[in-house]
Amino acid sequence: MNAADAVTGGTVAAEESILLRSDAHGVTTLTLNRPGQYNALSEELLEAAIAALEAVEQDRSVRVVVIAGSGPAFCAGHDLKQMRASPEQDYYRGLFALCSRMMMTVTRIPQPVIARVHGIAAAAGCQLVSQCDLAVAASSARFGVSGINVGLFCSTPSVALGRNVLRKQAMEMLLTGDFIEAETARQYGLVNRVVAAEQLDAEIARLARRIVDKSAVAVATGKRMFYKQMEMGMEAAYQYAAETMACNMMAADVGEGIDAFMQKRQPDWKHR
Repeated sequence: MNAADAVTGGTVAAEESILLRSDAHGVTTLTLNRPGQYNALSEELLEAAIAALEAVEQDRSVRVVVIAGSGPAFCAGHDLKQMRASPEQDYYRGLFALCSRMMMTVTRIPQPVIARVHGIAAAAGCQLVSQCDLAVAASSARFGVSGINVGLFCSTPSVALGRNVLRKQAMEMLLTGDFIEAETARQYGLVNRVVAAEQLDAEIARLARRIVDKSAVAVATGKRMFYKQMEMGMEAAYQYAAETMACNMMAADVGEGIDAFMQKRQPDWKHR
């Protein structure tokens, strides 16, 4: 199965697809679909996710992306069975590079990405939650970077985790492998909102709609700027942010937005 066929809409029937895509009202939902394996990130699933995200990147009708999981788990991390079948360092280098590429694609695309976490998010699954721009969790969801329990420090998950939660909380999770509850994850800054499981989709829909209603050019500009300036020193970050704002001010949507605000009406965005 190639990456394109792994996504619904390819030549493989939907029930065989390891990644499902659905579109509605400017929101694309990508669903990890290996429920029997707790949506473990196999090579094939990573490739399918990259292909789907790159397709979304070019689709101007898509304003928000939601990443979800089928079955009882959000994502249990890497496919350990597949990993053990090829015990070679070069293979592992390639695998972790592929996973890192998928994570960076989440950040690179202009559309905000929301993690829909209904169940367990472990190891690279917790990394994926961390990498998404926003995350909404069911109160029953749990989060952990548990590689340490099998003798493997979750090094690549630590990159995203350490950029989302305070260092001591991140290190405790990484060194103990213990799982935290959804409300603790919210307090740590790993997720934005926690709701009852039956309210999860409605809460994500509300959050996505708030973003869809904004100017697409402002959202894309802001996402790109935010992550780039985070890697800079403060002085360089302010210089970059000021230049970004000056460029953003030249967009037609800004003039429309300011005029609408002063005229007390809803803006008519040109870039949706």
